[in-house]
Amino acid sequence: MSAMVTRFPPSPTGFLHIGGARTALFNWLLARSNNGHFVLRIEDTDTARSTPEMTQAILDGMTWLGLDWDEGPYLQSERTERYNLAIEKLLATGHAYYCECTPDEVEAMREKARQEGRKPKYDGHCRDRQLGPGEGRVVRFKAPTGVCAWKDMVKGDISMEFEEMVDDFIIRRADGSPMYNLAVVVDDAEMGMTHILRGEDHLSNTPKQIALYKALGYEVPEFGHMPMIFGPDRKKLSKRHGAMSVMEYEKMGFLPEAMLNYLVRLGWGHGDQEIFTLQELIEVFDTRGLNSSPAMFDLKKLEHVNAHYIKEGDVERLATLLARYLRDLGIEAPHEKLAQIVPLYQPRAVTMVEMAEQCAFFLTDDATLEYDEQAVAKHLTEDARAMLAEVRAMLAALPEFTEEALDVALKAYVEEKGIKFGKLAQPVRVAVTGRTFSPGLHETLFVLGREKTLARMDRALAL
Repeated sequence: MSAMVTRFPPSPTGFLHIGGARTALFNWLLARSNNGHFVLRIEDTDTARSTPEMTQAILDGMTWLGLDWDEGPYLQSERTERYNLAIEKLLATGHAYYCECTPDEVEAMREKARQEGRKPKYDGHCRDRQLGPGEGRVVRFKAPTGVCAWKDMVKGDISMEFEEMVDDFIIRRADGSPMYNLAVVVDDAEMGMTHILRGEDHLSNTPKQIALYKALGYEVPEFGHMPMIFGPDRKKLSKRHGAMSVMEYEKMGFLPEAMLNYLVRLGWGHGDQEIFTLQELIEVFDTRGLNSSPAMFDLKKLEHVNAHYIKEGDVERLATLLARYLRDLGIEAPHEKLAQIVPLYQPRAVTMVEMAEQCAFFLTDDATLEYDEQAVAKHLTEDARAMLAEVRAMLAALPEFTEEALDVALKAYVEEKGIKFGKLAQPVRVAVTGRTFSPGLHETLFVLGREKTLARMDRALAL
């Protein structure tokens, strides 16, 4: 048996969105879990809307997600000769013919059928006229009769009448350019596709493509049609639900492994397991786990998965990523400092953007640290300032400025004064961070360092 071959064929008329990324992931996993081949093909035959920038954006999205390809990216725009050879073969074998009916004439045929209660379609006017090439003439495929049936990888057995689903559809436009269904069949056959997973919006194309496979003498691959992704309101996913480019999620601070883990659960399952490493997915992915009902996109769930991966992430890698998000805030910082900061936020950050925004106070110049006015008014009272001056002197005198030494010293001060820890923590926290929330106080002071801690306490006392 030949190796399994799958593909992802995006059109470069837009960015790589959630739905496309999920399709790419499922086809990639199907190939990887079966030691198969994964092919990337750019379907750029819509020359008016396709751009090199969009092609690059799709490649960037695939690369960010870690979905590598074994072949490609092939460009349909470079394969016109292959499509024309196939069209000539269909003309020669009587499976296709030239047609000179104008769009208005075809619409009139459809309107007549509607009024007579029939399915609106082209009536085959030029089918037996033996026309040759000529200006304004298209090439149409002769639709077969009978039943089109296949075992769908997602939906199970599907059967439909060709006459219900297919008319004599155009395979080459009057300007000589091939149509989608012809091009995709030639590509999939010549690139050796064995399995095709795609959205159920392609379901109406499948009978046309199966008919073309058979007319061209190609082996028909296995098809699987995945349900659409809906928003929480059970309507088709749109930008208001989160149907943005996957690279927008990268900008929002999501990790690629979280994105992949979340995407794979949109329409596929393996028992009750929610969190998967990529290696685990390759080992357990199976089309039997694909659901036939629509998936619901939920940003809160994606955030939950992302928080998990931040919490479990490698500190050095997260520190490198954090530098990128801090640069967006105009902050540069040494890697060593960021590697100290990251563990403080791993248990609590939902996105890397959130981590960058929350930890920025560590890296701000002491003289320009912004103070929350309400926090100052509430926590830096006269009594609190007197206590702050004492704590400052205590911290300055510490032989070692370590996490452990700070923890012991702060607890000892609270015990000696007979006060609750919060009464000490909030004034100190506001003094050194400018706000009322931060990681643990002794951890925060340690990462800030003695010099910055004392400088900020001096500034707070002078406010």
